[in-house]
Amino acid sequence: MSADSHFWLATLAFFIAFAATQRMRIFALKTGMVDQPSSRGSHFAPTPRGGGLAIVGAFLLAAFGLYALRLIDLRMLLVFLLGSGTVAFIGYLDDRRPLTAKLRFCVHAAAAVIAVTLIGDASLPSWLHLGGAGIWMARIFGVLAITWGTNLFNFMDGIDGIASAEAVFIGGAGAWLMYLFGVNDGLGEAMLCLAAASAGFLLWNWPPAKVFLGDVGSGFLGFTLAVLSWAATTHGAFRIEVWIILAGVFVVDATLTLMRRLLRGDRWFEPHRTHAYQHLARRWGSHLPVTMAVSIINIFWLLPWAWFAADRPRFAGVALLVSLVPIIGLAVISGSGRREK
Repeated sequence: MSADSHFWLATLAFFIAFAATQRMRIFALKTGMVDQPSSRGSHFAPTPRGGGLAIVGAFLLAAFGLYALRLIDLRMLLVFLLGSGTVAFIGYLDDRRPLTAKLRFCVHAAAAVIAVTLIGDASLPSWLHLGGAGIWMARIFGVLAITWGTNLFNFMDGIDGIASAEAVFIGGAGAWLMYLFGVNDGLGEAMLCLAAASAGFLLWNWPPAKVFLGDVGSGFLGFTLAVLSWAATTHGAFRIEVWIILAGVFVVDATLTLMRRLLRGDRWFEPHRTHAYQHLARRWGSHLPVTMAVSIINIFWLLPWAWFAADRPRFAGVALLVSLVPIIGLAVISGSGRREK
């Protein structure tokens, strides 16, 4: 990864996202794209939503720059434009006027199919040795993983700063690991640009938030990070465990909450406040300590384990297990999926 080739693009993405977020906030207020406090939310004041569109614009502009510099190829650029762009578009429509969960899910799955098809099967040693069946198993797993990653950020975007800070962490940590291990295929530069754009937005979204991501931002971030992680895996950069570890807090809380809601017969697609981070925000009386706690866990616990999994791929499964077991315990204790009293 050449510092000269990507630093100015990431810096530009940061400033574009920062400036565009202010404009989106004004636009949302003028057009009524405002989240009102409700019994199913975690906020107490009307707040404009849809600010994540600033991240979308900043990153896609950076993607064109990466393509012009030949850091990513045309197929990867099309993944961002057709896949990430489609997810962002349906999210923006949902921010303007709520759409059905079934429609959103179908669009997310279709975008994941496009992404997996364009990315291809460059190097999946744990699957390809099974022959044709292994290739199709890998493709199906990729579609499911990207679709789940897309909705993961939507589920976890419930308090100020948590989702945008997570995007900064995963994108920044992924870029750092690729630089550290000498991976030079443009994906690290793309991750850095996404992290920079997310950081520009985060300055407006940090508790107390002045603007929300909205579905346009949360879906876009979840999809794009999942796509970059999948591309890095298929290109042989790191094992998939590295990316699951980096997203460990989100993966654990969202998965446990969804499982518990399904087991007791709740309608999983309806808004709710039963994630562990939402329980903690009410218990601690503020969003800030929860967002800070997640960031501390990410940096001082999950990042070292992700580095270990990247450095010693034979033990990646062990690293995944050891890193996530305490997170699972914390999520259960904090009330992940438990109904409100």
